[in-house]
Amino acid sequence: MSVSSPSRPSNFDAERAALIKDAASMGVTLDEPAARQLLMLLDELSRWNKTYNLTAIGERRDMVVRHLLDSLAVWPLLEGLRVIDVGTGAGFPGLPLAIVDPNRQFTLLDSNGKKVRFVAHVARTLNLGHVQAVHARAEAHTPSTVYDTVVTRAFAPLPELLEKVAGLCGPKTLVLAMKGRRQSAEREGLPAGWRIETDRDLSIPGLAESRHVIALRRMA
Repeated sequence: MSVSSPSRPSNFDAERAALIKDAASMGVTLDEPAARQLLMLLDELSRWNKTYNLTAIGERRDMVVRHLLDSLAVWPLLEGLRVIDVGTGAGFPGLPLAIVDPNRQFTLLDSNGKKVRFVAHVARTLNLGHVQAVHARAEAHTPSTVYDTVVTRAFAPLPELLEKVAGLCGPKTLVLAMKGRRQSAEREGLPAGWRIETDRDLSIPGLAESRHVIALRRMA
């Protein structure tokens, strides 16, 4: 299956091979169909971006690094079967994670309607039946069952983030906060009952900027 798009590079096979190699360096095994779907996601993002301005990242290699590889970096940390990406924007990190992990159920939530419409479009186009796009604010989303993992990327300072996602979390829910440069002050003032389990550096192939992920959970 292929998508005709003016944004697709002529060296698509080489791009796919490089993506598989870079993902493997982060502990993420991609087969060729998954790698193809990931690049098809970028094709759709480039096409929609011309009309809807979904992302400021327009250069193809930057999109691979900052949207795909950056998203996949947290895949080894996911827990359980129900995952929600809060503040998903145009579907990152949720869509790449869902593409490589069809055995989990993913909810991708955002308050921006046009971005949620894009997420729903990609889920239909790529036949991602395990992805649900939800147009809502985190604090207004009331799932019937709490999530096993909550993941966010550059969403909010930790105290605000935990307040917003509290209603999505049970006593065992893992919250993964993807961040850029480490800021010690942000770790202060966590809401009562929450603790930081780990703070792990992320090494993204092709990205010189700092990345890390903070894993949090409610205290027993």
